[in-house]
Amino acid sequence: MLEKENVISEEEVQAEPQSEYRVEMFNVTKSFGGVNALTDVTFRVKPGEIHALMGENGAGKSTLIKILAGAQHPDKGEIKINGKEVRIRNPKEGLENGISVIYQEISLIPDLSVMENIFLDEFNEKKNIIDWKDLRKRAKTYLEKLGFGEINVNDKVKDLTVAYQQIVEICKALTRKSKVLVLDEPTAVLTMKEVRKLFELLKQLRQQGVSIIYISHRLEEIFELANSITVLKDGQFVAVVDRNSINEEGLVKLMIGRNLDTFFPERNATIGEVVLSAKNLKAGSMVEDISFEVRSGEVLGLSGLVGAGRTEAIRAMLGIDPLDSGTVELHGKPIRFKSAKDAFKNKIGLLPEDRKSQGVLLRMPIKHNITLTSLDAFARAGCLNLKKESAFVDRFSGEVGIKAASLDNNVESLSGGNQQKVALAKLLAPNSRILILDEPTRGVDVGSKTEIFKLINDMVENNCAVVMVSSEMTEIIGMCDRTVVIREGKSVGELQKNELSEINIIKYAMGVTKDDVE
Repeated sequence: MLEKENVISEEEVQAEPQSEYRVEMFNVTKSFGGVNALTDVTFRVKPGEIHALMGENGAGKSTLIKILAGAQHPDKGEIKINGKEVRIRNPKEGLENGISVIYQEISLIPDLSVMENIFLDEFNEKKNIIDWKDLRKRAKTYLEKLGFGEINVNDKVKDLTVAYQQIVEICKALTRKSKVLVLDEPTAVLTMKEVRKLFELLKQLRQQGVSIIYISHRLEEIFELANSITVLKDGQFVAVVDRNSINEEGLVKLMIGRNLDTFFPERNATIGEVVLSAKNLKAGSMVEDISFEVRSGEVLGLSGLVGAGRTEAIRAMLGIDPLDSGTVELHGKPIRFKSAKDAFKNKIGLLPEDRKSQGVLLRMPIKHNITLTSLDAFARAGCLNLKKESAFVDRFSGEVGIKAASLDNNVESLSGGNQQKVALAKLLAPNSRILILDEPTRGVDVGSKTEIFKLINDMVENNCAVVMVSSEMTEIIGMCDRTVVIREGKSVGELQKNELSEINIIKYAMGVTKDDVE
């Protein structure tokens, strides 16, 4: 249990101006290049509540939070903290007002140690000799109270898993005695065990009076944690609701304007022959014995817990990482891919798990990202035919459903869902016939998920084969014709469409016997 003085003392709480709300944002408006990101948005958060901020990608959630934190300035609007109007002109002033934000993109310094990152603010304040022994002890104490005492405070942050980096970010925020803690998709890279620890921590902080703004596309998390929910759509305020007064279907309808029953679109595909198979793959310490095969016109799911070895098996199969042993067959013939490029030449496209560092080039125009994998179709004698490229991109981006002010804009200007569509378009442009999609909807809003599912359906209806790695059991159940479950580096079970259920997937993923489940 966290001690109250590690976050905010009783005296500090009582000294705050009496107000029903700790955070109030009134009529906030912000535009970028003539495009309105926010229009007259009002948002309020009470002390000691977890308040979910919901909406599709591009709804304005990130912009609103950046304005609260001082990372961006509103064109119009007013902010009050504990009933007192404030001007937050930069992130430093945001911290001084007790606001800490844990963004999706980790903002730690990778070459510094865990301890140094946690107490970075103190290095700026103190001019005397640093007591390293004391800092190590305090950092270890903080991590133990968070339930992550196994993290070595001397390790460099770059050597930690992404999940542990996220915990260090939260620990750093708590040392600042933050009164407002904002978390943006905090569970995207956490295992189930780590998620439970995080939820326990957030509930403790709520009891201690901390205001928590929680951004997530995972509805089950919202209904477990949140007291209140604010919904934004197209940069505008839609509604604020009590968690107990609405269900999942009602929340989805507020966000996207349609019912939940359209979430997984219908598919009419004919399943054909096996086009790709992997048998007894072994690679490194994460992949011990994994086998699967996929047919044309089929969506095959690879399910299992985070860290089970699914991504590692895919990377080894495609030659990205070394394959120690096992066989791979393409259209019935043995093949050994030397690299992802080699696989791509054989019409196999990979959508990586981390789209921002591996799936797209964020600072390159959208149109060049799309044609990056098919330049031969637009080049002659080493010169790119820009007119031909633009005509193709205009048509193809419309088919894929990319929403952008201009295709000349960089990919980083797009919402997460549209970035993912660009990554998919890059695979589809050269007519790939086998698509391996690793967490294709991670960090993507509900509306964009449905559009991506429709793209997947279009692929298999065109006789492509799709392998979908997903940690979302509802996606596996809703989209896959068949699923192979992987646990601790081994394929441990196969479920047909009529056998797909959460209980059956969990049974295999966690090694629970049928008798145990019943």
